[in-house]
Amino acid sequence: MAIKVLIIEDEIPAQRLLKETLQEINFETEVVGCLNSIKSALEWFPNHPAPAIILLDIQLSDGLSFEIFKQIKIDSMIIFTTAYDEYAIQAFKVNSLDYLLKPIEKDELQIAFEKYQEYNKLFIQEKNSNIDFQELASIIRNEKSEYRKRLLIQSHESFFYLPINQISYFYSSQGITFAVTFEKREHPIRFSLQSLKEQLNPEQFFKVNRQIIINIEIIKRVHSYYDGKLKLETQPAHSENIIIGKDKAATFKKWLDR
Repeated sequence: MAIKVLIIEDEIPAQRLLKETLQEINFETEVVGCLNSIKSALEWFPNHPAPAIILLDIQLSDGLSFEIFKQIKIDSMIIFTTAYDEYAIQAFKVNSLDYLLKPIEKDELQIAFEKYQEYNKLFIQEKNSNIDFQELASIIRNEKSEYRKRLLIQSHESFFYLPINQISYFYSSQGITFAVTFEKREHPIRFSLQSLKEQLNPEQFFKVNRQIIINIEIIKRVHSYYDGKLKLETQPAHSENIIIGKDKAATFKKWLDR
């Protein structure tokens, strides 16, 4: 039986991307609706059965989505889709909520649905009832972004710190992550790309695919590529073509246009 999913997201490209990603994971899903505001959610829930999972953006066109839960009791599993940093995410963890950082990746969505399989309905209801949405909203509104400012670079005989603003891109090769400066000096670092993604300012850095996170400053031009993909022209250039998949193209364009 298909898992019924409700998407609450105020941007059409992001809705479309979520639906496409749902089709790629190893679960049979049915999207029962795509809502774009607190108002539409408050109108929808009294007239429809509760879905199994809600993919919920935090910032909607008419306010923080937490307002929905002040007026309606929801028994669905909530998966936040968010661009907020680690301070807010820590609050989600404390409240046993799941979260996905934008742009949403297939593997992350797969893991979230695997967690859903492990939970029973009573557990979800109990956890939802214990969530302090007012506290979460307060954290979101007042959070101070403390993104990583530098990295410790170590060699066999010495070490030094490298400011983040001097890094043009990060890439992964054979299980090792490298930071590349604007002068094309490469330094191995101890973080995975996924870990870095959560530590870097999303206004400045974007994880374009599984192998690379780029600094917006290196982008010179973006070219259309086959099958809806994008190809980046950068300075400094990477040793291989930097390709953005069709599933991330819309989110990438939105990131550039902030």
